[in-house]
Amino acid sequence: MAQTTKDFELAPIDYHNQSTNNRISNLQQLINQDKSRLSWSDRHGYLPAVLKALDIPISSQVLVFSKTSVQVRHISPRRPRAIYFNDDTYVAWVQQGDMLEIISMDPQLGGVFYTLPQSPAKQPQFRRDRGQCLLCHANRRTQDVPGPVVRSLYTAPSGQPHFGARTFVTDHTSPFSQRWGGYYVTGTHGSMRHMGNTVIPLEESTQNFDYQSGANLTRLDGLIDTDDYLSPHSDLVALMVLEHQSRMHNLITRAHFETDTVNHYDRLYNKALDRPREYRSDISRRRIARVADDLLRYMLFVNEFSLKSPIQGTSKFSEEFARRGRPDKQGRSLRQLDLKQRLFRFPCSYLVETPTFAQLPDAVRDQVVGRLKTILANTTADKDFARLTAGDRKAIHEILAAAHPAWWATKTSPTGQANGNR
Repeated sequence: MAQTTKDFELAPIDYHNQSTNNRISNLQQLINQDKSRLSWSDRHGYLPAVLKALDIPISSQVLVFSKTSVQVRHISPRRPRAIYFNDDTYVAWVQQGDMLEIISMDPQLGGVFYTLPQSPAKQPQFRRDRGQCLLCHANRRTQDVPGPVVRSLYTAPSGQPHFGARTFVTDHTSPFSQRWGGYYVTGTHGSMRHMGNTVIPLEESTQNFDYQSGANLTRLDGLIDTDDYLSPHSDLVALMVLEHQSRMHNLITRAHFETDTVNHYDRLYNKALDRPREYRSDISRRRIARVADDLLRYMLFVNEFSLKSPIQGTSKFSEEFARRGRPDKQGRSLRQLDLKQRLFRFPCSYLVETPTFAQLPDAVRDQVVGRLKTILANTTADKDFARLTAGDRKAIHEILAAAHPAWWATKTSPTGQANGNR
């Protein structure tokens, strides 16, 4: 099947031909230099060693039983695919699968896709995908950039999705009732209902979907053999963090690609038209402002779904995730979970403290940071941020000031517009 070339596959991004700098490419370099080894497990192949080498917690495990992977023949409700993740890398494992599937977020390239053959080797080699993964992982569901996606589908007992039925790309704004179709979900969530843990035959109308039978499930015994997995859980809180993170990653990548593209064409036109090198057209400014605004709104949880009941996972994910935060003097961090009315105690994405955000081009990052500081100083009347109480704003400001990422000290104009056009 012919595949249309995507904008980011061309200059200036040149996605397939640029060198990579991410957790997988760095690990591969260590393996090639005999500075790191991956041990082989007869039961799980390279999975345990890869998770350890990448610092990905087992407690992050979520289980997907819909046939939505390249290894579809191995996936079913009895044998779901397991996904593990940390701040920048996602690893998927399938029972008796031929390979591990991996997405590693690269500060310059967004999601970079790899496979690792599940066969013993002296120096295992991660293989970079050359375009096949982009069919599902670089479209409108991912903001048209290469990256992860959490998709909820009506799923048959075979694991086959109901083609033609409505599907949902979920994040922290999604209604609970639209989430996790085709996933197992362990945890309690009170009166709220989701699509997880439940199948519906292909011949049945999705209007008859049973939202009750899969609710508040805390064990998967009887549904799968949990001994086949590194963990018996598919943690509810891990799923919610995964949803937030996947879209946040894609919005960061979109902001990066759009700004790089604007800068590229500004340089070409400025030279051709004999304009000053730093000249920025109104159209270019609007393009950067649009992606900056989308990123800012999402990272501050505008339109976040309000929990109607408290939620609780079943694994140690919540505790381990929170411990990864960098607390200020009062013990606060952006990783503290709320789980009563919203996902996080302080509604500002923890991913602002990662290299993918820090390495955004100056023009877009400075604009995001400038507006962020204005909002946190409570000097904006923008009703979109009304859910941020004065206490929220003060706490987020103090947490970021204590963490002091390099971009926090960036100088911006009073309106939050970026200075310069890198």
